[in-house]
Amino acid sequence: MLAVFKIVQGIISTIITQSGLSGSSGTTLPQEIIDKINNVGFWDSIPLWAVTLLGGLFITVLSFIMILTVYSRMFKLYMYTALAPIPLSSFAGEPTSNVGKNFLRSYAGVCLEGAIIALACIIFSVMAASPPAVDPNVSAVTAVWSYVGELIFNLLVLVGAVRMSDRIVKELLGL
Repeated sequence: MLAVFKIVQGIISTIITQSGLSGSSGTTLPQEIIDKINNVGFWDSIPLWAVTLLGGLFITVLSFIMILTVYSRMFKLYMYTALAPIPLSSFAGEPTSNVGKNFLRSYAGVCLEGAIIALACIIFSVMAASPPAVDPNVSAVTAVWSYVGELIFNLLVLVGAVRMSDRIVKELLGL
């Protein structure tokens, strides 16, 4: 059981190290967008508020869905670990050893789900770290909308990858 944890821990740390994210920094709003926002008058800022509120609401909902999914997958991993002695005790007898083998296969799948979730988060952080191209000729609302739209798209990809991690594992392991 401990060996499976060591393997998954090694996979995740290798993914993080190879991607160059072991010392990553946070993302910031591009200076061009900040300058455009600072130069907007009061009446012109009303659509900007609407875009920001709408985008913020959408991002909050997607983040909530992703956090719930990740917590449920990790809770499943904790439950498998807590109940592991029961199916592993079936290795004691020859007729019941298939129960233990099936449990180990499904436990490896649950651990692999955690690795896939970590890989999806790393890919998202690399995608989100690159600043979007800002057209200097567009209005502040259009620049903010394109920035928020790109962030929402990246977040949709992340939520989709996290939500389908169990399907990926089932296809890989034939469960």
